[in-house]
Amino acid sequence: MNNKNGTGWKGKTRGGSFGYLFFILLIKSLGVKAAYAFLCLVVVYFVPFAPKATRSVWKYARQRLGYSRIRSARFLLVNYYRLGQTLIDKVAVGAGMAAHYQFDFGTYYQDFLNVLDGNEGVVMIGAHVGNWEIGAPFFDDYGKKMNIVMFDAEYQKIKELLEKNTNGKNYKVIPVNEDNLTHIFRIKEALDKGEYVCFQGDRYVEDTQSYACNFLGKVARFPAGPFLLASRLGVPVVFYFAVREKGMRYKFNFVPAQPEKRVKGKAPGQELLKQYVSTLESIVKQYPEQWFNYYDFWK
Repeated sequence: MNNKNGTGWKGKTRGGSFGYLFFILLIKSLGVKAAYAFLCLVVVYFVPFAPKATRSVWKYARQRLGYSRIRSARFLLVNYYRLGQTLIDKVAVGAGMAAHYQFDFGTYYQDFLNVLDGNEGVVMIGAHVGNWEIGAPFFDDYGKKMNIVMFDAEYQKIKELLEKNTNGKNYKVIPVNEDNLTHIFRIKEALDKGEYVCFQGDRYVEDTQSYACNFLGKVARFPAGPFLLASRLGVPVVFYFAVREKGMRYKFNFVPAQPEKRVKGKAPGQELLKQYVSTLESIVKQYPEQWFNYYDFWK
């Protein structure tokens, strides 16, 4: 689906390297809670100076969540604050401060490990909900087999900055470049080797293939790629979300997908997408302030 109005996601994430560096230094010198306190000022800045994001969060609160104007205004501030918290937590855990946090690995953790311990490649699909990367230090040796698919346009400088100022990551990155199809071959190669390939399933770039599905009461578009690929290759699929709870506590949600049954008249991957959207919707309804898609998702 093409987005003629230019309101879709462009393959880039908002944020600058200076802001990340500032919070890295603040965390290391004064601690996590000092960074949370300063974050309050940053949130107030973002409301007027990130107008596109502010409009999208406002519409999400008013039209999809059905909040009043007053509640939507509060929700806007909370949403930005939660985003800042997840970035701070990501840096803190990566810098060896995991002892400050508590982690709940959820009901299906052993089922998840059983899938990873199989003899075939695995597709993991997450979303821009909560703090996906916070779980990286806990994957241990599994992390060495993980390949994260991300758009090459996304914050290369910021990624380098985080790697220099934290303990680094075990997993590998497969960059997606719109000018060539190298990433497709790298994804298949990783799966053929029995490794894990991780996608974010709730953003698609303009002019790329997408599927339509009802989400929070209105039809939205989702990237076809992760679901189509997993369906055609017949590999196991796990949906994974890490959400923040009270008291510096994170809860991991691992949901192994049911093998897709081909339905006449439906393209490969659409049944997987339905399972994914159902799971994602359940998570978003429980933690609406932790969904961080800052564009008009339903347009």
